[in-house]
Amino acid sequence: MAVADPSPSLEILVRGPEGFTLWTGPPYSNGQPSIKLERIPCTNAKFSEDGSKLMTFQKSSSPQEKNVILWKTQTGDSVYHLFQKNMMKTTWPSIQFSSDEAIACRMATNEIQFFDARDFSKGIINRLRIPGVTAVELSKCPGSHVAAYVPESKGIPASVQVFVCGKDSQSQPVARRSFFRCSTVQLKWNSGSTGLLILVQSDVDKTNQSYYGESKLNYLTTDGTHEGVVPLRKEGPVHDVQWSCSGSEFAVVYGFMPASATVFDKKCKPLLELGSGPYNTIRWNPKGKFLCLAGFGNLPGDMAFWDYMEKKQLGTTKAEWSVTSEWSPDGRYFMTATTAPRLQVDNGIKIFHHNGSLYFKKMFDKLYQVEWKPESLERFGDIAELVKSVDSLKIGETKTQGQGSKSLQASAKATSVNPPTQKPAAYRPPHAKKAEAIQAELFGGSRTPEMSKNALKNMKKREKQREKKAAEASATSDS
Repeated sequence: MAVADPSPSLEILVRGPEGFTLWTGPPYSNGQPSIKLERIPCTNAKFSEDGSKLMTFQKSSSPQEKNVILWKTQTGDSVYHLFQKNMMKTTWPSIQFSSDEAIACRMATNEIQFFDARDFSKGIINRLRIPGVTAVELSKCPGSHVAAYVPESKGIPASVQVFVCGKDSQSQPVARRSFFRCSTVQLKWNSGSTGLLILVQSDVDKTNQSYYGESKLNYLTTDGTHEGVVPLRKEGPVHDVQWSCSGSEFAVVYGFMPASATVFDKKCKPLLELGSGPYNTIRWNPKGKFLCLAGFGNLPGDMAFWDYMEKKQLGTTKAEWSVTSEWSPDGRYFMTATTAPRLQVDNGIKIFHHNGSLYFKKMFDKLYQVEWKPESLERFGDIAELVKSVDSLKIGETKTQGQGSKSLQASAKATSVNPPTQKPAAYRPPHAKKAEAIQAELFGGSRTPEMSKNALKNMKKREKQREKKAAEASATSDS
């Protein structure tokens, strides 16, 4: 009888000033991770989609020096070298992979270059010429299409074009969408490579409603059945959007604060409202069961964890000053990190359970990058079984009383570990405080303890003046 392969151990890439190290992931038997790989010097690092390859970037002094190296994670052998002048959001990672790593591509000047991801010794196997292209996104599962963004130029509007990958494919796009007032775009493929979400952002908002410009969320299908703007119920910017693992629904955080969060289907019809709050980040776990709704960056760090299958909230907590956040490949843990150069102080890592309870925390003098090593979803069991297994490893946790359901117990644990912060009192102007003090005096109530020493001193002075005037008035009447 065949024995099922055990679930792979999680691993975390941690990069500091001296390079990156590779940690073991949770659960930890002694509460602390162990180091699987010592410091490797580099400026940036990125895993491929299945974690079998690692790309590193180093600053280069000349074009002859190949500063981007692709390594095999199992053997440590280098499989490809190339030169990249600088690293930007639109150009990193330099090489993109499909989930099965059957195909890889790279954006070059006015073209997209394709590789056989299993054998880079073949070099470039195909080229797709696109004049003016500045951003590309390869569909992941499967790697059948590639989206290319060409910015506005000489009165011609900006556009996103979708092409079929492969040697025999035509150079004509199978789908296209044009935009005016477009500065940058974010391209997000669904699982199945049938739909593409395009988040279009402009630096200037002509309505003058937002200092940060305006944004629109567009949806484009590869078969041409849908092309248009996703209808959102609230005005304001689109903060974040992410597909579920099934590729049949996506979640959006949008609108002026407090922002709204909604789950849509592939036809852009709303399925579930997640409420509103100080949020700008949405993260769907790889199994599609749990959602994390959070407010990072310049927001206070509130996080709400949802069970999407049961359509209910599991718990809330906070992770202040977080810069990056992501679910673990098995969907059990949620990791946040405060990193430089965005923030130069309080750098560190936090790992939470799926219900929001804190599991692990470590601070650093300087931390530049943290990310999970990707693993194939098929290598992990069902999410319910994984949650039960991690619950069995918890030591020293007291059992909740009563016959509540497991979800309620999980929510109670999250609340006990992370008590909700007390809301600050509403602001009251000075004249309102004085009026309250006078009212308390007239109707026999106690004076407010919030009054300052000067206010009490002035009040006593006014009382003495009133008593003096009353005494003078009574003396005059007697005479």
